[in-house]
Amino acid sequence: SFEGNCNSTVCRPFSSASVLFTITMAEDSLLDDLDEALGDVHLKETPRLTKTSLVNPTEDDEKALLTLIDSLLVEGNGESLYTLGTGEGESPGLSVDDLDAAMGHLERMCDTFDAAVSEVRRRDEEGGQVVEVLLRKRCTGADFNEVRIAVVGNVDAGKSTLLGVLTHDQLDNGRGLSRQRLFRHQHEIDSGRTSSVAHDILGFGPKGEVVNKPGHDGQLDWVQVCTDASKVATFIDLAGHERYLKTTVFGLTGHVPHFAMLMIGANAGVVGMTKEHLGLALALNVPVYVVVTKIDMCPPNILETTLKLLQKILKSPGCRKIPLLVNSMDDVVVAATNFISQRVCPVFQISNVTGENLTLLRSFINLLNSRSPARDDEPAEFQIDDTFSVPGVGTVVSGTNLKGTVRVNDTMCLGPDTLGNFQQVVIKGIHRRRMPTTEVRSSQTCSFALKKVKRSAIRKGMVMVSPLLKPVATWEFEGEILVLHHPTTITVKYEAVIHCGSIRQTASIVAMDQQHIRTGDKTVARFRFVRSPEYLQPGARLIFREGRTKAVGTVVKLIS
Repeated sequence: SFEGNCNSTVCRPFSSASVLFTITMAEDSLLDDLDEALGDVHLKETPRLTKTSLVNPTEDDEKALLTLIDSLLVEGNGESLYTLGTGEGESPGLSVDDLDAAMGHLERMCDTFDAAVSEVRRRDEEGGQVVEVLLRKRCTGADFNEVRIAVVGNVDAGKSTLLGVLTHDQLDNGRGLSRQRLFRHQHEIDSGRTSSVAHDILGFGPKGEVVNKPGHDGQLDWVQVCTDASKVATFIDLAGHERYLKTTVFGLTGHVPHFAMLMIGANAGVVGMTKEHLGLALALNVPVYVVVTKIDMCPPNILETTLKLLQKILKSPGCRKIPLLVNSMDDVVVAATNFISQRVCPVFQISNVTGENLTLLRSFINLLNSRSPARDDEPAEFQIDDTFSVPGVGTVVSGTNLKGTVRVNDTMCLGPDTLGNFQQVVIKGIHRRRMPTTEVRSSQTCSFALKKVKRSAIRKGMVMVSPLLKPVATWEFEGEILVLHHPTTITVKYEAVIHCGSIRQTASIVAMDQQHIRTGDKTVARFRFVRSPEYLQPGARLIFREGRTKAVGTVVKLIS
């Protein structure tokens, strides 16, 4: 606001007319300066795309469509859904001939980006038909798009059986035939219960077709699957038994899944560890979808009771999800497109023996997109979740490349050891899903062969980072925690296991904002690792566990 016009001696108020005149003069001179600066620049309008733009595209339409397709593929990590037959402010629908012409032009344009077009669903509208298509880039070698899905649920829910049926394309016999191919240990085959973190893959081609083809011995050739696939869904098969909860928590934190598939046996219902696993996935912000199995052997009234209880739990204040029962391809598309918002929770009802609704589940997994932002240009950071000693190769570490790009012969800092030091190591080989490759980008899982490093010197929870980050190990940190369940009070000197990424170590509370905390309380606490220092980042999610889950939270500050 204008208060007055001050000179050295007197302060006289402006009259309203003189203020208005001064502002107008200032505006005119500013506009003249802008005209002079812009000169002969002409801003060209982008043509508005209509539902018929693809039927008979002009030159301008084609440029705008190519730009749109490019941005959709970049945003969706090489794939995206696109709708033919709709336009802003127009009644949806095109004739069959127009749709065929539009599809032909779209395929020609997608060939520019080496992408394939496949029809997902077709529906009738007032102006004709509307088609939704999947655009997906063709991939060569080990450059496939990857989606990681953690499979959780109570013991005997049918997790390993479903993965055996999905990945080997052979129905179960009702007595656990299909799960035999997934087990890693003899005691798992004997008991029928998973005790370790097992991996299996399901490959999809450029047009969404499944490329898994088991050999004569019934085993999958992972190299062949990854060569033929443009997208690979990696299932992280976790243990359901309460005895193996620490392994399941490590699978959810250390393997960095994009989604969680919660399995529920229709005949048993929501029992045992089901709620515990659902709570873990929600605490780690992993989007969850539910698969209800064994519907072929379950009486209709028991199935109805199970679904009612499941919907009640999903709608409860702790979950705040919108359950969506998937019964058709329309439901699959709606569920897949709204799933990332984390409010919609698709519920599938399937049978591994009869194969009922398995096609819908496969189509849903095909449409799932991680949409994780590309962080390839940042300094590399790789978290180790397992170590191996391979004859003739040496020490091999596997894990997830959280950010950056790593190439063969790169030098990385490996650590921290028990004293908190980092040593420089050279990468002599990279494999992705058992396929050799020369580089790995952000958010991809892989394994590295290391030069001159003993396996005994590496443990789970260590990281390999770029020397540019100048990594420092941390003994103490501050975390904001929320207590989910504890029978008594938690005070200073309380000890429990911290899970944070691939870190799994006992830590004690050395200081707290409050004197003691109980179930449902929130506080900022200062933790100290008991055994060795770790490499942490502010903002990382952590789980504080003693037996069952006790608290969840976030790392707020590192204390050097």
